[in-house]
Amino acid sequence: LSAYFCFLMTALGVTAGAHRLWSHRSYKAKLPLRIFLAAANSMAFQNDIYEWSRDHRVHHKYSETDADPHNARRGFFFSHIGWLFVRKHRDVIEKGRKLDFTDLLDDPVVRFQRKYYKSSVVLMCFVIPTFVPWYLWGESLWNAYFLASILRYTISLNVTWLVNSAAHMYGNRPYDKYISPRQNTFVTLGAIGEGFHNYHHTFPFDYSASELGLKFNPTTWFIDFMFWLGLVTDRRQAPKEMIQARKERTGDGSA
Repeated sequence: LSAYFCFLMTALGVTAGAHRLWSHRSYKAKLPLRIFLAAANSMAFQNDIYEWSRDHRVHHKYSETDADPHNARRGFFFSHIGWLFVRKHRDVIEKGRKLDFTDLLDDPVVRFQRKYYKSSVVLMCFVIPTFVPWYLWGESLWNAYFLASILRYTISLNVTWLVNSAAHMYGNRPYDKYISPRQNTFVTLGAIGEGFHNYHHTFPFDYSASELGLKFNPTTWFIDFMFWLGLVTDRRQAPKEMIQARKERTGDGSA
């Protein structure tokens, strides 16, 4: 249970934090929530918020081209993990420099996390998940470290990478059949709502990254709960009319 709680916190640091808040500005969050999401993002250990958001904006702007950091046209392995083993394509660097990221560094929470990123990762990703179970209920350090830290970290990394790989290759395209991203149920379950990828690339400004209703999207539920608490404002959504019109115009007819 402790390891799974850390996994959920890790996931929210990426999905609700680096992705939907800082990369896409799909909603606004007050300071206490931004601090929590920054701490959760350090637990994720997937580069600091600025770097993660910068790469993600470049990915959306130049998706499936050489300027895409994890271009899925280069194969499953490359888009999943291989892109981290090689130098970035020169187009990623050159075209990425043309985008404006000043809004990220205007946020003091982003600047603070970036400045103290290494220390925050050691604390959030490894020390706290290991020592809390050991101190509070006598779990062995061995179990706590390898389950709540290492295994949880490994799973969370691969779940995130599946959004870049599997969700760009396998699934249907009910919103835009002319782009690579797909709706992938398996990725949705693992990445707590991030697998509705054809929708997300069609309407990247939508805070829910999916059509709502009965569909599984814990990240959206979390943001809605924070809205109820008064910590979230200005949730942006695609109007139903716009969604339906786009389905009829460019969708593959699967929904």
